[in-house]
Amino acid sequence: MNKAPSFGHSGFLMESPAALQQSASRRGPALVAGLLWLAAGLSAGYWVLQFMGRSSVTPVVTVATAPATPDPMAVARTLGALPVAAAGSAPVAAAPARYVLLGVVATGTDGGAALIAVDSQPPRPYRVGASLEGGLVLQAVTRRTVRLGPSLDAPSSMELSLPEKAATPS
Repeated sequence: MNKAPSFGHSGFLMESPAALQQSASRRGPALVAGLLWLAAGLSAGYWVLQFMGRSSVTPVVTVATAPATPDPMAVARTLGALPVAAAGSAPVAAAPARYVLLGVVATGTDGGAALIAVDSQPPRPYRVGASLEGGLVLQAVTRRTVRLGPSLDAPSSMELSLPEKAATPS
């Protein structure tokens, strides 16, 4: 015996508790089936995207580049060398020395570099152990001096010092 649904005074459909339980028991399997179909669709979409997104492996060709060479003029400016035009305005000594020390970078006891001008040429950076023109080798670098000699292990034959800074008027 089917009974017509009754509406409450608020206008909502009112069903008996037995009818609610029967409709809930029908929704359970439908909900589980819907979730399973959703999972299957998402899984299929994931694998389709995986296969479509793959391309053949292409090896990348790299071009070997030469190592960067330092710019001697930039190193000279960093170590405090004056530009060539400004150096020409300085008074010329009667007997210029062959080697002029313009800057040092001392690192520990065995390392370092020096900025040395040879025969009035533009200054070049030299590391400890590097050969200079004239057969000398840079043996050691200290805070304000460098030692030069015929080889790295031989006694020093020459010591160069940084020129004293001229006092600037305040």
